[in-house]
Amino acid sequence: MNRYCVMPYRTWGRAHMSARGNILPMVPPLHTKWCAVSSRLRCLQVSSNSASTCNFLPFLFSIRWLSQSQRVPSSFLLQTRPFPDYSPKKPTIRDAELVHNITATIKLRRSEPLRRTLNPYESSFRHDHLIWVLMNIKNDYNLVLAFFDWARIRRDPSLEARCIVIHIAVASNDLRMAHELVRDHFLNSNLGVSVTMAQFTDRLIYTYKYWGSNPIAFDIFFQVLVEFGSFSEARKLLDRWLSYGLVVTVDSCNFFLSRMANNSEEVGMAIKFFREYGISWNTTSYNIVIYALCKLGKIKEAHRLLMQMDYRSSTPDAVSYSTVIDGYCQLGELKKALKLIDDMQIKGLKPNSYTYNSIISLLCKIGKPFEAEKVLREMMSQKILPDKVVYTTLIHGFYKSGHVQTANKLFDEMLSKKISPDYITYTTLIQGFGQSGKVIEPQNLFHEMISRGFEPDGVAYTMLIDVYCKAGEMMKAFSLHNEMVQMGLTPNVVTYGALIDGLCKRGELDTANELLDEMHKKGLQLNVCTYNSIINGSCKAGNIAQAIGLMAEMEVGGINPDTITYTTIIDAYCKLGDIGKAHKLLQEMLARGLQPTVVTFNVLMNGFCMLGMLEDGDVLLGWMLEKGIVPNAITYNTLMKQYCIRNNMNATTEIYKGMRNQGVIPDGNTFNILIKGHCKARNLKEAWFLYKEMVEKGYVPSVTSYNALIKGFYKKKKILEARELFEEMRGHGLVGDREIYNIFVDIFYEEGNVEITLDLCDEAIEKCLLVER
Repeated sequence: MNRYCVMPYRTWGRAHMSARGNILPMVPPLHTKWCAVSSRLRCLQVSSNSASTCNFLPFLFSIRWLSQSQRVPSSFLLQTRPFPDYSPKKPTIRDAELVHNITATIKLRRSEPLRRTLNPYESSFRHDHLIWVLMNIKNDYNLVLAFFDWARIRRDPSLEARCIVIHIAVASNDLRMAHELVRDHFLNSNLGVSVTMAQFTDRLIYTYKYWGSNPIAFDIFFQVLVEFGSFSEARKLLDRWLSYGLVVTVDSCNFFLSRMANNSEEVGMAIKFFREYGISWNTTSYNIVIYALCKLGKIKEAHRLLMQMDYRSSTPDAVSYSTVIDGYCQLGELKKALKLIDDMQIKGLKPNSYTYNSIISLLCKIGKPFEAEKVLREMMSQKILPDKVVYTTLIHGFYKSGHVQTANKLFDEMLSKKISPDYITYTTLIQGFGQSGKVIEPQNLFHEMISRGFEPDGVAYTMLIDVYCKAGEMMKAFSLHNEMVQMGLTPNVVTYGALIDGLCKRGELDTANELLDEMHKKGLQLNVCTYNSIINGSCKAGNIAQAIGLMAEMEVGGINPDTITYTTIIDAYCKLGDIGKAHKLLQEMLARGLQPTVVTFNVLMNGFCMLGMLEDGDVLLGWMLEKGIVPNAITYNTLMKQYCIRNNMNATTEIYKGMRNQGVIPDGNTFNILIKGHCKARNLKEAWFLYKEMVEKGYVPSVTSYNALIKGFYKKKKILEARELFEEMRGHGLVGDREIYNIFVDIFYEEGNVEITLDLCDEAIEKCLLVER
């Protein structure tokens, strides 16, 4: 979900963001917060031919401000160099006459195309003539641009002429043109970046004093280098410009920081630049560096910097806090993240959608989607509208935890709010439905995604292939595989792994081995997932010896068995009742440094319970909690089911209480086990309470739960409640057992409802007796 995290950047009317959350290159507004400093009076001199002096003076700061706020060494004040005087080559008499004629022509006939009016002078025109003419028309910006365009169509202008026009464009406040001219030079240069930069810098400095004396030109140059990713060269430029008394704007420095922070190889350089370059950073600067620190996993350091902002005259904003909150969420530190939300609210700052999404993502990640939904509702109560990222994160969380109906309701809610699903939403839904065993829904979503203009890639095809394989519909899976190839997409190891897994689950090991040979021929290397599928197929076929042999083959091929490999074989031994060998494999797994997952323990728990070793199951549950391995609903369900079978509801209730105390959310199976157990023990009141809670959470009771409740109410002579449950069960398409039909046939017959009685008899014959035969 992480694919929805956005880099903090709040000035420049917000930087443009790409669909993946990266900051796109843009030129920040250069008319604000400019810093130009000098210790010598001659740097204040502006030529009478330059742009007005009033345009330059606001950019100047006193020496006192510089030494205090910028933390520049005092030696700098004595070392500041003056800008060189501009001394162009003087024209000859013939050249001067040509320049005069061109100048007069373009001024007098400016309404006519220059290609026509200057045609008589083209054969004699040289680079020097361009500069001399520019000196005559420098105060007429439109004419400068027109003449420069005419000249560069005929031959490339000299670097000096280009720098002159850049200065004139800046003086005329046409910053986009200045940026375009700088960028165009670097795009078309055949020299290396260092050489190009050195030459350009020399010419820009040389032409500065006469042609513009506006430091914005240097900022634009700096930004272009940053856009091209020439971070080291850009950093060197800053030191050189300091020698002339120039400091780039904080906005340009922020642009520099943000580009480096978005580059995984330059994040460290961004932090170093922030610490070393002595300008007065603002809140945006701190936000970028906090983001960079979080990106490096240095969350505590980012938190410290957040706390220091108030003492450095930069007030933290919602972005500052949200970035650190997201960092803690990435580490799974929920308490610290929630504490920071409290802190920001105390400061009068409101959490934004980014803040809430971080908390929602973490809660879904740790298996608490219902808590995440509460955060969504709180977010909406604060008038903060959730976006597709928030909904997709929640939907994925509910699917992952097996709460398919709730996930579907959220998707419907998303559509009702006219929030259009994107590619990630569709793939999440396809995967979620597939995990819940659905086939038609993900298939329809796949085609709907295409109809909405989203072109499926190899990942989307592989997901649907996996759905078909998990459902055992191998014909559809191979048909989609062929379609994928026809679309020019290449199946990868994951695609083949899904097909092999599907074949192994159907017991078609020979076909699976043929696919393995095809993989080898295509040069695809088997991975641990592919081996695990074959091993799983062998175990399901009862051939554990072959599974052990495949695990040895893995190691010979340099592929280490993982937790899933061991868990699969442990499960096979448990199902055979050989707990001894299962325990031996667990010890080998631990000796290799592999950490068992909750699935591994669920497999062992099932093995203990199948053999009636409930005391060992209790010990295993206690050991899991002691080692910090959080059991899931399956762990508790397995143990509770066996205690219910023994009719020990006191022990079952204690396990259920422990489950709730550990924050584990009961699933539909939990409620069905408890309802059936309490009904069997004649605790109808407790069973009815659990039924209502189950329905409130969006679960549909199973047939066994309905049967148990109906029989319980019937025995208590509560015919009305029994009848309501019977109709509800039929409404869900569920079929009661023969005893249930006998009960209601008798009830309706005694009431004199012959027609209903006959209908029930027909239904019982069709759905019970014929099915049993």
